[in-house]
Amino acid sequence: MTAAPLAAAALPGTSLIASLRRRRLAALSVPAVILAYLTYVFFAFDVPGLAQRARMDNAAILVSDFFSHKVHVTRDNRSGETTSSVEGEAKGRYPAGTHPDWVTVNGTTTTIDLGEGHIVTYDDAGARYVVPGYGTIDIAPDGNGLKLTAPEPLPDWINAAGNRVSVTTEQGRFAYTRSKVETFRYFLGWELFFFTLDSPFHGKGPLDLAALAFWGERVDPARANVVGMANDFWFNAMWRHGDVAWAIFETILMAVLGTFGAAVISLPLAFLAARNANPLGPVRFALRRIFDFVRGVDGLIWTIILSRAFGPGPMTGALAILITDVGSFGKTFSEAVENIDEKQVEGIRSTGANALQRARFGVIPQIIPVLMSQVLYYLESNTRSATVVGAIVGGGIGLMLTQAIQTQKDWEEVCYYMVLIVLMVIAMDSLSGWLRRKLIKGE
Repeated sequence: MTAAPLAAAALPGTSLIASLRRRRLAALSVPAVILAYLTYVFFAFDVPGLAQRARMDNAAILVSDFFSHKVHVTRDNRSGETTSSVEGEAKGRYPAGTHPDWVTVNGTTTTIDLGEGHIVTYDDAGARYVVPGYGTIDIAPDGNGLKLTAPEPLPDWINAAGNRVSVTTEQGRFAYTRSKVETFRYFLGWELFFFTLDSPFHGKGPLDLAALAFWGERVDPARANVVGMANDFWFNAMWRHGDVAWAIFETILMAVLGTFGAAVISLPLAFLAARNANPLGPVRFALRRIFDFVRGVDGLIWTIILSRAFGPGPMTGALAILITDVGSFGKTFSEAVENIDEKQVEGIRSTGANALQRARFGVIPQIIPVLMSQVLYYLESNTRSATVVGAIVGGGIGLMLTQAIQTQKDWEEVCYYMVLIVLMVIAMDSLSGWLRRKLIKGE
């Protein structure tokens, strides 16, 4: 008589224990699945091999190139001519026969003082690099190759292979090939950022420039010194400040035209796609599928398609942004129209207003905050996206950034463009925030 009730009483407890076990198993299985996936990724993406192939010395050089510049002292081994130039560019070359004060040319012998006792010498016999604490690295032509004489064993900062010998120390870099020998000395800062070597204002300090600008004698009798400074800065051949300013303008223009053009097109389409504004179901369905299509294809794909169809240019980039945003705005605006308070529309209808008037006075005032918030957010986002779009369609700061990266040597310009892009995005963020407060909150 008592066994049956006890068994019945035990069933709920057994069910509870089984449920707790299932929950515990589920709680443990989720982290286990995530851990298994991460393990798969670790080996599938060859993370150990990636770490093994990483060249930290090259990474250090790349990072230093972002915030420093180097002066090349180059001797042509065929002609024997020695030249000095900033970043190795012809636009930054010292005038013929002149060199930095740490380079001494005496006949066919060139002596380069890298500081801290590091001395490089070029002469007819080859080149030598004296490294304190290690010794002298001597390189000379030997038939079709090079003869390297240095204390053994060679450290890892000396790379000797075939017809090239390179040395990298804390004071600079040195490279010898059959055709030329180069020494690179690094300095902090972006050299020639304001004035190039051929400018009469190069090498002058801020006080000297201020004196020349306001009360000094004219360097060029035909124009004021302030005008000359502005001209030399704006048309700086190394940094191309004028071209950069125009590229920034093109990038912002692409974002503005694309964003506001999409907003203007999407607003009437949103009414046609909204259930409470358009009773025709097939039309609503077709428009929503169009929104899904243009939104589902990434903006970069539209950029490539349009650049193929219309050719490169900022206008092509603006069209790519416009097409992508039409899908996003169409969906967002139509949902905003569907979520309005119908009482306000009914009040306008009671006055005898037609459909256009009901939309103007009953719907748009309700959705304006949503519309403006979305448009300003996308404007901010598209300013950043326009950089990538410009790199593909050949316009804006994105193109200049891509060109600087492709050279594999103008990393200080890459850093300069990246800083400008960040500042541009910050400025657009501040502007959109100010407009949002003015237009939506009325502050």
